[in-house]
Order: sequence, then structure tokens, then C-alpha cells
Amino acid sequence: MQLPRDAVLLRIFIGEDDRFDNRPLHEAIVLKAREMHLGGATVLRGAIGFGHSSRLHTSKILRLSEDLPIIIEIVDAPETIEAFLPVLDSMMGGGLITKQNVQILQYGPGPIAK
Repeated sequence: MQLPRDAVLLRIFIGEDDRFDNRPLHEAIVLKAREMHLGGATVLRGAIGFGHSSRLHTSKILRLSEDLPIIIEIVDAPETIEAFLPVLDSMMGGGLITKQNVQILQYGPGPIAK
């Protein structure tokens, strides 16, 4: 699979407890992105964070939270990301989605693009 040099980074902020069709939402999103042949997806688990409610979610031992922050990053061509947004919207009940223009320097094996 080839990706264009000028691409879009889609960043999705959700909670670890968020679900879709009886599975963790982050897992459902990654599987849907794979099914739709997006370039790739990475799930990052945060140690501490807060969102719209201002409720603090932390992994500290004395204050265990079962709803830690999750960030999903997906990079692909602008038109592919745009086609994925309605699907993503149908899966999410809340959270934050951002997108930004990025330049791909390397995707897979081979030399770094200049």
C-alpha cells in the first residue's frame, strides 16, 4: 500500500471504558479502520487525563481508575480519512476527534523521503 506524502493524521480521544457492539470502542475502531484498508492505526493508553466533564482519570496506585484516556491515531490520504469520518461518527457516543495535515516521510521499509 502506498500513502501520499501529504496526508492527514486523525486523532481520536476516548475513554478506556467506552464500548461499541459489546467490545472496547478503541478495538472496534481499529478493526473498522483495518477493514476499510486505512494505512494503519495505533492505540495509546494515557496515564492521566481529563475531558469535557473535567473528571480526572489516573492510573495512580492509590486512585485506580478503570476509565483511563485512550488516543487512537490514524494516518492516511485526506479522502480516505474523510470517508472514514461518518463511520467513526456512527460508532462514537462522545469523545474528541481532531485532524491535522501531516507529511509522511516513511511508510514501511525503504529510505526516508526527502
